[in-house]
Amino acid sequence: MNLTILIVEDDDTSYMYFEEVLKRKGLRPVRAENGTDAVEIVRSNPDIAVVLMDVKMPLMNGHDATKQIKKIRPELPVVIQTAYASMSDRQKAFNAGCDDFITKPVNKDMLLEKIAKFLF
Repeated sequence: MNLTILIVEDDDTSYMYFEEVLKRKGLRPVRAENGTDAVEIVRSNPDIAVVLMDVKMPLMNGHDATKQIKKIRPELPVVIQTAYASMSDRQKAFNAGCDDFITKPVNKDMLLEKIAKFLF
């Protein structure tokens, strides 16, 4: 299995954590450091199977990037990952078009469970 997961994350430490968790499961992580790059990567890479989207990023936030990605590939699952966990934060994420939501600090097993839900 060589499924590609787009990790949209501007924080190096968070990215390295996601990268390690995904690689150990045989998944192929690709990184975007801002929402603008994420949209371009999705546009140019049909192999992306799931997007892990941070909310707070430079250039374009995760909500706006999710809206743009869903216009390009409505079927592509987007999992918002954020430190903001209130009900209004969740609602804003779902309103932007995300398919699931996970809060930081991200539990490895929970992350893999959410990804597996969309892949298998």
